[in-house]
Amino acid sequence: MLRLGSLLSLAYLLSPGAAAAAAPGWQFVEKGLSGIVALEAIVVSPTLTVFFDRATNDPLHTSDGKVAWGALWNLETSEVTALKLVSDSFCASGAILSNGTMVSVGGNIPAAQDLNQTGAVDGRMGLRLFGPCASPTGENCTIFEDLETLHLAETRWYTSSLRIFDGSLMIVGGIHEDTPFYNTDPVNNIEFFPKKDGGVPRPLDFLNRTVPVNLFPRVFALPDGKVFMVANNQSIIYDVEANTETILPDLPNGVRVTNPFDGSAQLLPLSPPDFVPEVLVCGGSDKSDQTPVEELSSQDPATSQCSRITLTTEGIKQGWEVDHMPQGRIMPEIITLPNGQLLITNGGLTGYAAVDSIGVTTGNSNADHPVFTPILYTPSAALGSRMTQEGLPTTDIARMYHSTVTLTPQGNILMAGSNPNGNVTVVAPGEPGFSSEFRVQTLDPPFMALPRPTLSNVPTKIAFNSKFTIGIDIPAGVSTSSIQVALMDLGFSSHAFHSSTRLVFMDAELSGNKKSLTITSPPNNRVYPPGPAFIFVTLGDTTSVGAQVMVGPGANPPVADQGVPL
Repeated sequence: MLRLGSLLSLAYLLSPGAAAAAAPGWQFVEKGLSGIVALEAIVVSPTLTVFFDRATNDPLHTSDGKVAWGALWNLETSEVTALKLVSDSFCASGAILSNGTMVSVGGNIPAAQDLNQTGAVDGRMGLRLFGPCASPTGENCTIFEDLETLHLAETRWYTSSLRIFDGSLMIVGGIHEDTPFYNTDPVNNIEFFPKKDGGVPRPLDFLNRTVPVNLFPRVFALPDGKVFMVANNQSIIYDVEANTETILPDLPNGVRVTNPFDGSAQLLPLSPPDFVPEVLVCGGSDKSDQTPVEELSSQDPATSQCSRITLTTEGIKQGWEVDHMPQGRIMPEIITLPNGQLLITNGGLTGYAAVDSIGVTTGNSNADHPVFTPILYTPSAALGSRMTQEGLPTTDIARMYHSTVTLTPQGNILMAGSNPNGNVTVVAPGEPGFSSEFRVQTLDPPFMALPRPTLSNVPTKIAFNSKFTIGIDIPAGVSTSSIQVALMDLGFSSHAFHSSTRLVFMDAELSGNKKSLTITSPPNNRVYPPGPAFIFVTLGDTTSVGAQVMVGPGANPPVADQGVPL
């Protein structure tokens, strides 16, 4: 079923008695059912997205009759195929290695009442591998697990993961096991996959300082190879090679942004020649992290604060710049669009993350009052005028705890999941709380209804600090006065955060006949950690479908430094 959103602009009269056709607008489009609650999502090919849930009572079944908690979603046909998993992937993280292999990291102990249906085993040390899948429909594509020989060094639930400059994963923080709401059994260290340091995790003081509100720390690879981290209301730059922390200013006004006080964060697009990093952090709560659980309520207002910092010497000295969303949001999602704008969506006006674990809940939900209208954020606009909801549509599907959002290679935004319950639950109309959500929808930008540039002869692999040429077919009437070429990692969506998500703009020159683009790749593997990416070309207000490439050699991690230093 198609739901048209508000139009970007109204039709103007061209002549008395005659009106022009209305310009196309943003629109929500329902696509079908996910089969499992999609509480984690990652795009793994031009046509496929992997969904993960907990091992519970989802309606989708594997070929051997067991309940599925992993699935492949076909972006072209909206069909879902069950994946067979061994360990419980509940509240895991993930990313893609330099060789193109997706890795799902961590998980939980299966619920006892679900074991007969699923056969799942403890996933807290789990590493689930999904290799590059050549089939556009996912035929014969599988998840690989070998828990005896392939596992984490620590049990981790609610951990974060990040592809770094050598193409490996850095795995940060988490909790050892279920505890009531706050992180009272923390994993205050980091480890790597493949293993570094002899497989011994590295203690991280930052995680000690940020308990008990530091689950799913927000982590970003910076263009010099260091890593920015924010958890609770604190932030640092971590030097992976030197194993040192640089403490940055706290978030303003006591705002806390990691689970269970979930806000969201995003690394803003990196642009040549200097690739200056900036981070945006939005939503969460300004409640004290020492508040007793029984005093917390699903009706406590979330913060509308957005904080932004430039990670240079001068920018750090100036500290965080404060802006505000049109409304407060707990558990918002921030998605980077190929033109450099950001979309803020989902979440609730009040409450907290997690399920049925505070003093006053709404049914099983710790949060209430879903926000149904997204926000468009323009980083280059002046402070106070960066955010708008004008022209953006409103959905009627609540996307609360355990929901996912990701940009797709088609250029629209895939939205799925939501389940603030212990397992698959149907809430009767008029009763408090929110049902488990299986409806999948896309949020389509206006250009999806217009003729779009098409790319051709895109190389499957690009080296760092090099020029390459692709073909482009530009529809009649599309202006070429503004050209943006984006190299994007679409990230792993879980719990209001998108691990490894990234946009690097590349310089490009249009040929005289307007049939080809000569593009300059990122200077090195720190500006863009080696691995898969999608190239999008935006001309004015129109963006192409993304073309998948491998950035760097496609080798197993760790890979050596490549390209030239900044």
